Amino acid sequence: MANTILTSALLEQFMAEMKTTGDMTQIMPKGYAPTWAEQQWFSLFEGRNEAVTFGIIAFIVHQTVYYGRYLPYFICDYIPAMQKYKLQPDKEISNQQWWKCVRSLLISQIFVQLPMMMFFLPAARMVGFECGAPFPAWLRVAFQVSVFFVIEDFYHYWAHRLFHYGIFYKRIHKVHHEHTAPFGIAAEYAHPLETAILGQGTIAGPLFFNYFIEQVHITTMLIWIAARLWQTVEAHCGYDFPWSTSHWLPFWAGASHHDYHHMAFVDNFASTFRWWDRIFGTDCRYQAYEARRQLKSKTE
Repeated sequence: MANTILTSALLEQFMAEMKTTGDMTQIMPKGYAPTWAEQQWFSLFEGRNEAVTFGIIAFIVHQTVYYGRYLPYFICDYIPAMQKYKLQPDKEISNQQWWKCVRSLLISQIFVQLPMMMFFLPAARMVGFECGAPFPAWLRVAFQVSVFFVIEDFYHYWAHRLFHYGIFYKRIHKVHHEHTAPFGIAAEYAHPLETAILGQGTIAGPLFFNYFIEQVHITTMLIWIAARLWQTVEAHCGYDFPWSTSHWLPFWAGASHHDYHHMAFVDNFASTFRWWDRIFGTDCRYQAYEARRQLKSKTE
């Protein structure tokens, strides 16, 4: 009975948050002079449904960063001088495969991810996210986003390993592995269930962090989404440039790490960092393969 009452109360609170209309006078501390950036941000919500508005903003940020990050790699595909940096130069993506990927992505992004984004602001408010002024300091944003990367990476490692077992792989994760030589936008090419489940590492991480550790500002969430997209498109890009992040940040997984996973269908389960695979021994075959690849590249 008590659980039913609690659930009903939480549902009522959530539905109330879904109907909230933006009012700048309610979120500005008395006597506070907002910065230009804060004025522009809060004006987007003024007089509008805040949950829907945030969902649309998050969706625009997502699409812009996701496809914008992929654009340089797409251009590189047509530059002969860049082909020496491809991790699997013997494999090419056909136009049919590329368009199938794009169509699937748009369906998933519109019908799976967009609704999740619409529901995020009410859920964030319920666990105490800061949505008003002032904006957080950049140092705090950088710290929190770094922690989010660690949380998501740990979650992704174990959820990803689970997806490689039996029915989970056959019925769900096999879709993502259609591309044995991944390319940037293939990062989100996946079964809707995989999108929803792995996406919890991106969404739930900041929610739990806010609830148990310290308050997170809603704008930090957008920066985190952009950073996570930047990372995952790079991981699936199929190129290993001398200037790639993994070459100057040794514990960063990068494209070579994840490309092996797609090529071999095993190991390298982490999303961002190398340490979980190293600790749990799921990168031994990759290390041997990468040593051979690096030796071959030096002798050519």
